[in-house]
Amino acid sequence: MKTSIATVSISGEFSEKLAAIAAAGYDGLEIFENDFLAFDGSPRDVGRMVRDAGLEISLFQPFRDFEGLPEPQRGRAFDRAERKFDVMQELGTDLMLVCSSVSPVSLGGIDRAAADFRELGERAARRGLRVGYEALAWGRHVSDHRDAWEVVRRADHPKVGLILDSFHTLARRIDVDSIRAIPGDRIFIVQLADAPLIDMDLLYWSRHFRNMPGEGDLPVKDFARAVAATGYDGYFSLEIFNDQFRAGSPRSIAVDGRRSLVHLMDQVRREEPGIAVAVPDMPDRIAVEGVEFVEFAADQDGAETLAALFHAMGFRKVGRHVSKDVTLFRQGDINLVVNTEGEGFAHSSYLVHGTSVYAIGLRVEDAAATVQRARALGAEPFEQAAGPGELTIPAIRGVGGGVVYFVDGKSELAKVWDVEFTPTADPQSSHEVGLSRIDHVGQTMNYEEMLTWLLFYTAIFRTRKTPMVDVIDPGGVVRSQAIESEDGKLRLTLNGAENRRTLAGHFIAESFGSSVQHLAFATGDIFATAEALSANGFEALPISPNYYDDVEARFGLEPDLADRLRAGNILYDRDGDGEYFQLYAPTWGEGFIFEIVERRGGYKGYGAPNAPFRIAAQRRYLRPKGMPRG
Repeated sequence: MKTSIATVSISGEFSEKLAAIAAAGYDGLEIFENDFLAFDGSPRDVGRMVRDAGLEISLFQPFRDFEGLPEPQRGRAFDRAERKFDVMQELGTDLMLVCSSVSPVSLGGIDRAAADFRELGERAARRGLRVGYEALAWGRHVSDHRDAWEVVRRADHPKVGLILDSFHTLARRIDVDSIRAIPGDRIFIVQLADAPLIDMDLLYWSRHFRNMPGEGDLPVKDFARAVAATGYDGYFSLEIFNDQFRAGSPRSIAVDGRRSLVHLMDQVRREEPGIAVAVPDMPDRIAVEGVEFVEFAADQDGAETLAALFHAMGFRKVGRHVSKDVTLFRQGDINLVVNTEGEGFAHSSYLVHGTSVYAIGLRVEDAAATVQRARALGAEPFEQAAGPGELTIPAIRGVGGGVVYFVDGKSELAKVWDVEFTPTADPQSSHEVGLSRIDHVGQTMNYEEMLTWLLFYTAIFRTRKTPMVDVIDPGGVVRSQAIESEDGKLRLTLNGAENRRTLAGHFIAESFGSSVQHLAFATGDIFATAEALSANGFEALPISPNYYDDVEARFGLEPDLADRLRAGNILYDRDGDGEYFQLYAPTWGEGFIFEIVERRGGYKGYGAPNAPFRIAAQRRYLRPKGMPRG
């Protein structure tokens, strides 16, 4: 599998882009002409730099407004092409992209365009070069890859081929199966891009909102399957125009891009057997059976505060690690771990972020296979020397540099709690309150990171993404998108903050980076749980009485139910036949959220309509601006 990316897809000077592309493991790059023109070195210098980085120049682009021109514009177009051929030869690349004309003076006609390309092919052949024709979705006369292919077919020249771009085909909703009839050797390069579904001008949509395959809503996999079915085995290249990417980290965007390509073609080879593309071997996407544990890093004071809160929520201290200062709390299938070690990664995390979640453990089908797939997709492995009595638990680095551990039921990892922990009697007298499992984990990050982590989770795990929703905060808007397994055993919410005035933004700023901010525990009876919590001394987050007057009227609730909600500070939402009940602890630390939820009737959401009201209540518990930490 040969992977490539256009230099226009990432930010930075040409040398920065080149370094990022090489480090991410691509085989080649497309040189976008503006990047070349802005660089001070000669074409030979650029070509040498690319080859020294271990890359090929897969394509030089774009050459615009060529075909169908009257004289004297036609002659000038051929003169321009010859000058581009000069540059290509010095660069050391053999393929130039010619995009369909948008010139107002261009003339229509397949045969006229084919004749122009036949002559251009002759000129290219004399120099050992090739030209590829791409149909722009907004082309004046050719805006469909089927018409572009007909031009190439009639030109009938070995140095003239077709260039396919997923955006141009999918944005116009052209049947991708029409690609299957095109001979694979007549396709010179394939460009891939996804995009969110937005009803807007095609050119503006393309120039500002493209993203990596799997990050948007277009059926890029179907397009790639059709291409692979032709026998094509050349470059799969990313051409992404995205304002956010242009302002992001070149290395991060480059890594995301290659991950998207490898994941895409892994899906294609599983659904389109016998393709010519040699896709890296890896396990299929991994099924997640649930969140096995959440681990906090803390000092002794932080650990005591957490223990008190856990006890109030009905958790019991059930174990101490056999060789480390690590305590295990449990209720139902929920395992909360508090690590107060004075060295190692957890301690380093505490020194940077304070008391916080530094690791989560996922229960998967096969832990070793999970890491194998993650590494094949460019995830960073995490390894720390196992201490006395410890198992080596497979892990990778996740959001904010935190750790994602994997345990399974088919290896010794199934006995991790028995092997690593000594049972401990809990002297506290609190009682369980009916919490059964972790409903969802909320991870907060800067908004520009969201696509990175969305792709990370959906590429490695058997999950799907939900539509993005706006969470309204008194300090601004937080974008939220959920990643879910089909059976709901894994639910992750990714929350993107755009400023530090929101609760999410405050958490990132004060905790020094992206991390888990929110744990939601499931119960089967929210009202019984609320009573048991109260008996344990738990104080729920107070919700404005005005909220309950509105929710009673809005949903037409029975007065008795509304009174029970009001008495327990329980929030309510409904979608279709499903109901959702939410109960919060007061905001902890720099905005950490503990939530208890009950889902009834197949409720699918996360209570987004209630966000403004609970956030307003939560903000009252934040440390006042300017006050030092206690």
